[in-house]
Amino acid sequence: MIGIDDVRAARARIGDAVYRSPCARSEHFSRRCGATTYFKLENLQMTGSFKERGALNRLLTLQPEERRRGTITASAGNHAQAVAFHASRLGISSVVVMPKRTPLIKVANTRDMGGEVILHGDDFDAAYARAREIEAERDLTFVHPFDDDLVIAGQGTIGLELLDEVPDLDVVIVAIGGGGMISGIATAVKALRPQVEVIGVQTVAVPSMIRSLESGTPTLVPPATTIADGIAVKRPGERTLEIVCRLVDDIVTVGEEEIANAMLLLLEREKTVAEGAAATTLAALVNGHVPRAAGKKVCMVLGGGNVDVNLLARVIERGLMKDQRLVRLDVKLQDRPGALANLLRLVAEAEANVLEVHHERAFEGVSLGEVDVELTLETRGAEHAAEIVAQIEAAGLEIVERPEEHRRR
Repeated sequence: MIGIDDVRAARARIGDAVYRSPCARSEHFSRRCGATTYFKLENLQMTGSFKERGALNRLLTLQPEERRRGTITASAGNHAQAVAFHASRLGISSVVVMPKRTPLIKVANTRDMGGEVILHGDDFDAAYARAREIEAERDLTFVHPFDDDLVIAGQGTIGLELLDEVPDLDVVIVAIGGGGMISGIATAVKALRPQVEVIGVQTVAVPSMIRSLESGTPTLVPPATTIADGIAVKRPGERTLEIVCRLVDDIVTVGEEEIANAMLLLLEREKTVAEGAAATTLAALVNGHVPRAAGKKVCMVLGGGNVDVNLLARVIERGLMKDQRLVRLDVKLQDRPGALANLLRLVAEAEANVLEVHHERAFEGVSLGEVDVELTLETRGAEHAAEIVAQIEAAGLEIVERPEEHRRR
């Protein structure tokens, strides 16, 4: 079982090889959430996530023979990059087994950093099982992504920095996958300032730590798809479960739409890119899942920023639609010259920006003598969208409700 001395030893061991990330105060979210809020920006690490801390601490303790044989690990992406980068820097070979569905940016970065990448299985657990087989086949040293005392201690250095950067911290919110980061942070924080509350966040889709706490043993949950792929671990570690049970004050869950919206908020309001797993901490606070944070000093750990740009584009679009800054309207018009021009004039007068127009005569439900026009509009938000609808209807035009699956793309 690790303690504060192990975390301090890890900080001394990794030294300046890992970036001391800033803990930035957010004026916007402080006002919005009714708390003094900070973000620990681990997405600014060299490999884009906090995983460097634990990986490097483990690698630096390898015996000469273990270094000679080389290492292997399993990862959904961030631990893979951390091991590959620091192993290459230390002259150690590394093999990384990653799920086939790992975002391409994480796979490419791991290879660029010197790791031998093997894609296997649909999720972390399948990749982990294969990595253990290769460990035996090739006589390699396994570097566990979370259930290892040295890895946990390395992640705990975040907690030491937090207490230095926010001396009167009240609450820290941390994402949970396998549990390595929250275990390390809780070990450091509770040893030095036990009154600080440590709150974990999991997705509704993969609440493995919550189910394990309920059963009292590491419990496997069914696989599920989530944009927080970095914490989609179906079974937490034994070491991490014990620490979480003893030191973590509460664990809450967040949904996919909440995570996507938090990613957009961070990009727009904080000018920072956070992957889904990292954004769960803001999602928990901004959606009211951590009521005990009200009026207190709260730090959210942004664990990583390695997000696929295609996913980020979809998240942005979904977020804009949720805020009604991007809206689609189906309007029924008379099939005569000038009808479309009149509709577009109304939209222009309402100061909306037209992104797409689809003009359809043969669509199901469109009568002879009528046309259906689908508009995709950029607005200032829900209130502006409502004004646009009112202006169109006031002109005597009919807006048709159409199921999303019947819309044209």
